[in-house]
Amino acid sequence: MAASRPDMRAFAPVTDEVELRVPAVTGTIPRELNGSLLRNGPNPFSGRFAGEDVQYWWPEAAMLHGITFAAGEVPTYRNRWVRTRQWAGHFAVTPTAAMVDSNPNINVIRHAGHVLALAEGGMPARIDRMLHTLGPATSLGSFSAGMASHPKFDPVTGELITFRADWRAPWLRYGVVDAGGRTTLDRQIDVPAPAMMHDMAITATHSILMDLHVAYDFSMLQRGFRLPICWQDDRRSRLAVMPRHGGEVTWLDIEPCFIQHVVNAYDDADGRIVLDVVRYPSYFRIDRDGTGFSDNPLGVLWRYTVDLQRRTVTEAALDDLHIELPRIDDRRTGRQNRYLYAVEQPVSNAFRGIVRYDLVTGSRQHHRIDEGDQNSEPVFVPRPGGVAEDDGWLLVCVYRCATDSSEIRLLHAADIAAPPVATVALDRRIPAGFHGAWIPAHRDHLT
Repeated sequence: MAASRPDMRAFAPVTDEVELRVPAVTGTIPRELNGSLLRNGPNPFSGRFAGEDVQYWWPEAAMLHGITFAAGEVPTYRNRWVRTRQWAGHFAVTPTAAMVDSNPNINVIRHAGHVLALAEGGMPARIDRMLHTLGPATSLGSFSAGMASHPKFDPVTGELITFRADWRAPWLRYGVVDAGGRTTLDRQIDVPAPAMMHDMAITATHSILMDLHVAYDFSMLQRGFRLPICWQDDRRSRLAVMPRHGGEVTWLDIEPCFIQHVVNAYDDADGRIVLDVVRYPSYFRIDRDGTGFSDNPLGVLWRYTVDLQRRTVTEAALDDLHIELPRIDDRRTGRQNRYLYAVEQPVSNAFRGIVRYDLVTGSRQHHRIDEGDQNSEPVFVPRPGGVAEDDGWLLVCVYRCATDSSEIRLLHAADIAAPPVATVALDRRIPAGFHGAWIPAHRDHLT
């Protein structure tokens, strides 16, 4: 994904680290909004990407961005590269024990008293809300040395359910880490070959892993690819469904596909598992000349309904709108959710607009983004004391092409079509990255 093309300027990296007070705010920032929006993504030290597709973007150095809100006051913005051994080598700094030997550039979560920047299978890094790197993870038990970038946090039990898909044996491990950071389950899941597994799902009782048509092909490295993963027609797409705390793994075939991001999953009233995802009919296909990837088809909202007693799966599209980066109220993870927020993707190289689905009525709302601008995923922040699933705000980072700068929009989660509650305008760009999280201020004990 290149920064050189005009429609890709939103992805262009920055070359410095700053901390500043935001110069311009329109609207009113709610006084109840106290905490930090943290975002993660690739940002090469050189200030430019070497090529124009995802294989040149995804592996680059991890940079964090943070916007801190405090009792309605003018927010503070800061950014920092994660202090990894790669960072030390580039800047000729002597490595320390606090520097992780991985590239945690995908996601940000909190668990067991820590905020963590996550890699794609590598070692997570502990960070603080000021974006300082504190060292390797210590709250993930046996998965502290490496795990997936999309574990699932159970808001009821406090458990973190996770996995690690590796190109080395054992190719797939699944585990549960309790609220205190103790591993209560770490088991190997047998698969025929290593595969690209980016996300997973949980219900209150079960976990779902996805072994799909995208897998490793290390011969690609000799052909000039930086990412040795691609669509493979001879594979099967299937779901692995298992009781959360151990038991039989049930493998269920589904139509060929790739699923990059899960929306949510839950146990329905009839004892079935409902799994909502963003599904692609293919992904990472090598182009005809064998030197790069073809443009990916666009993803749509898709539902799988799993009947474990009959060992069947039914599947169908819920909508034909092209979307990505789905988010829900995290308090509904593993339980039935009514609302879903996602980024609209009108073409393969643009994220433009936010859609809100009501999965009960089937209706949807839209927050429009100007042509040429792009936006990140919407992060839901519940209003303190609020109980309703949509009682809160969406925080959305928007790149403004005309000014080559970014702004944070605060939207009413219950009415995203209304004008923003507030807009926080920066005089610099937050590059389009991967994922982010809201870290409430009342969790100040988090490190």
